[in-house]
Amino acid sequence: MVTLASSVIGRSVRTASAALLEAGSQTKVASLQGTEALFFHRLDATEHTRRQEAAAQRLDRMAALETLLTLPVGIPVPLASLDADQRRSVRALPTGAADRDLATVTRRAVRPVRVDLAVVRASGWRQGLRDAGRFAPFCRRAMLLTRRPSHLEELLAECDFYGIGVFVAAADGVEMLLEPGEYRPQRHTAAAWCFVEELYQLLR
Repeated sequence: MVTLASSVIGRSVRTASAALLEAGSQTKVASLQGTEALFFHRLDATEHTRRQEAAAQRLDRMAALETLLTLPVGIPVPLASLDADQRRSVRALPTGAADRDLATVTRRAVRPVRVDLAVVRASGWRQGLRDAGRFAPFCRRAMLLTRRPSHLEELLAECDFYGIGVFVAAADGVEMLLEPGEYRPQRHTAAAWCFVEELYQLLR
């Protein structure tokens, strides 16, 4: 049976998609967005160490992330330049997210993880399209089919349109039938940051 948690499957998918992955990527099977997937990710060691040393609190509330996205990283911002609502938001930031004194706030937190690829397991390609599509705002994505589909041309055309890669389990490993499209976010969003924060909590 094909299971994402299998180390053999993880190595086989890594081998099949080696050209797509950054050096040093690790794997983690987790359920995010209501869907289990195999995530290829890279921990930001500098940010991870900083958070440990600062005894940083969890950073997975949308309001806090939205506030941080309005601040530059490592540059003091005068509190006087912020309106009353923004100052209240800054005061509510979790420990370790930013440094504050009487006059300024300096953002310290950045994304602690980069996700290179999310692979969902699917018995059928339409299910794979639906499940992999949930990760469209966050990273490259692909489906791992348990058997070779009969309507291959239709499948590949549909998946190519949505930028979803296709892997199929074979007797001797995993074959990549279609390379996943590149992940090109139009802008940085609190939702995308929250996604990696949720994964980060599972990696600690």
